[in-house]
Amino acid sequence: MIPKNLRDVPSQIPTGEKILRGIPASAGVCRGKILVLGRPHDEAPPRRTLTEAQLPGELQRLQQALIQTRQQILEVQEKVRDSIGAKDADIFDAHLLVLEDPSMLDEVTRLIQQEQMNVEHAYHTVTEKFAHAMASVNDDYLRERATDIRDVAGRLLNNLLGRPDHIDLRHLREPCILISHDITPSTTAQFDRNKVLGFATDAGSKTSHTAIMSRSLRIPAVVGLKDATRELATGDHVLLDGYNGVVIINPTDQTLFEYGQLERRQADKAVQLFALKDQAAITLDGARVILSANIERAAEGGSIRECGAEGVGLFRTEFLFLNRDTMPTEEEQYESYRQVAAATKPHPVIIRTLDLGGDKFASYIDAPAESNPALGWRAIRFCLHQPDIFRAQLRAILRASAEGNVKLMYPMISGVDELAQANGLLDECKAELRTNGTPFDEQLEIGVMIEIPSAVIIADALAKRVKFFSIGTNDLIQYSLAVDRLNEKTAPLYEPTHPAILRLIKMTTEAGRRNGIWTGVCGEMASDPVLVPLLLGLGVDELSVAPVMLPPVKHLIRRLKMSEAKALAEFALNCDSTTEILARTQALARQCAPDLFDQKPT
Repeated sequence: MIPKNLRDVPSQIPTGEKILRGIPASAGVCRGKILVLGRPHDEAPPRRTLTEAQLPGELQRLQQALIQTRQQILEVQEKVRDSIGAKDADIFDAHLLVLEDPSMLDEVTRLIQQEQMNVEHAYHTVTEKFAHAMASVNDDYLRERATDIRDVAGRLLNNLLGRPDHIDLRHLREPCILISHDITPSTTAQFDRNKVLGFATDAGSKTSHTAIMSRSLRIPAVVGLKDATRELATGDHVLLDGYNGVVIINPTDQTLFEYGQLERRQADKAVQLFALKDQAAITLDGARVILSANIERAAEGGSIRECGAEGVGLFRTEFLFLNRDTMPTEEEQYESYRQVAAATKPHPVIIRTLDLGGDKFASYIDAPAESNPALGWRAIRFCLHQPDIFRAQLRAILRASAEGNVKLMYPMISGVDELAQANGLLDECKAELRTNGTPFDEQLEIGVMIEIPSAVIIADALAKRVKFFSIGTNDLIQYSLAVDRLNEKTAPLYEPTHPAILRLIKMTTEAGRRNGIWTGVCGEMASDPVLVPLLLGLGVDELSVAPVMLPPVKHLIRRLKMSEAKALAEFALNCDSTTEILARTQALARQCAPDLFDQKPT
C-alpha cells in the first residue's frame, strides 16, 4: 500500500551518511523523501482440483483473461506512445509476445486439462518456471526479460483473481523517490514526473525496459542496488545520483554542496544547449551539417522547432496505422501529412512510406505467420503487394506536397526493380490527381532508405534515380552482421563501430557524391553524440535525430573540426578492431565536448 501522505510516515533519525552503489540507469540528480514499495504478489495462488465438467469453463476463463490483459497492455502502450514516444511504446510489443507465447500457453492448457488444476495456479506455475529460467542465465539482457514475463503474468493473474494492480501510483500526494525490489514497465508508465522525482531498485540493469523508459521520461534512476529495500525505509531522506549510480542516505552538508555544484553545472549546460536552438550546426572549421528530427506523430511537427531542428528527416507513417481497428482513410493520412508539412515550413519534411511488417503489423491486416519476419513481407515489399493501400498513401503524400516542403522516401529498397515499381505507382497517382485537378508538387523529391547491404552495393545505380539517400543504421547493422537486436543472445553483437558497417556507410556517401545527391543518417547512430564525429568523417551530410538529442549533438558539432572527424574516419576505415575504433571515437567526442560527459560531483 502507498501511504496517503509521506508526511504521515516518521523519518528515521539521521545516523550519518551511507552510500549504496548500483548501476546508473538514467542521468540526473534528485533528493527527497523516499517511498519503499512492497513486492508484487509473489505467492502462488492456491491450487484447486477441478472436475472434468469444470475444465471447459476454466479454459474459457483463461481466454477471457488473455483478451482483457491484451487490451490493458494496448492501452498502456498507447498512453506511453502519447506521453513519451513510439520507441518506448514498442517495448510493450514484447509484452504482447509474452502474453501470446504459444509454448507457455500450451503448457498452461496442459496443466489445466491433464492435472485438472485451476487456471490461476497453472498460469503462475508456468510463468514462474519461464521467468526463473531467464533470471538464472548469465546475461543481463536475458535476466531482464524475466521482469517482462512477471509483469505480464502479474497483470493477467490480477485479472483472473479480480484484484487491483499491486502498485497504484496515481494517488501520490507529494513528490518522492521510489525504492523497490524492481519496477515493471507497466508501473513506470504510471509515473507522474511532478510526483516521482526518481527511483532506485534492487534488481535491474541498463538494458531493462524500465531503465529505457526512465531515460525517455528524464527521471533519474539507479538499478542493481541489491539490498536497497532492506537498507531503506519510507520517509528516509536520500540523494539519488543517476549519473554515477549511487544512493546516499542522510547526505552530509558537504555532499549536498558538491551535488549542488553538479546540478548547477548541468542546469547551466541545459541553458547553453537551449541557447543553440537557433544556431546552425557548423564545425569549427566551417563545415555545415543539416540537423533534423525524427517524429512518429503529426502532433510532434510543431514542437521540433523548440529543439532547433531544421525540418523533419524522418516521419514514420506506420504509426498512423497501428493500434486502431480500421485502416486510416486517405483523407486522414492527408491531413496528418499536411499538418506536419505546414508546421515545419519553411524547412523540409521527409515522409517515409509505410514500413509495416516484421514486428509491426496492424491487427486488421491479414498478415501470414513468418518464421523470419525481419527478412519477410515488410516495408516496400508489403506496399508493392498491397497496391490499394500503397496508392492511398501515395495520393495523400502527393496532396500534402502542395505545401511545397515535402519529400518522399521509400524504406527497405533492395534493388532498382523495387524502386521502379514504386515510382510506377507514384506516377499513376500523379496522373490521377492531374486529371482531377488536385494540386501537388510536380518537383517532389524522391529518396530511398539505405538499410540493406544490397542497396549499398548498387548505390550508384540507385543514386542515378533518386535525389537523396537516408541510411537506416538500425537495420543496416542488423542485416549486415546477421544480428537480431531483439534476440537476447545476439544483442551484444550489435556493434555500430564494426569495421564492416563503417565501410558500408562510406561506400554509400561516396556513391551519393559521385552522383550529385546528399546522404543523411536517420538511425540511432545519428542520435549518439559519441558517434557523430565518425559519421561526419565518413561523409554524411545530414543527421536526423531524436528531438531530445538534438541540442547535445549540435553542441558537439560546433566544438568539432571536420578535419578531426575525417582523420578519425580514416583511422577507422583502416582499423580491424571494433573496440579500438570505439575507444578512438569516444576520445575525440570527449576532447571536443567534455562538458557533455562530465557528470561527477566536485
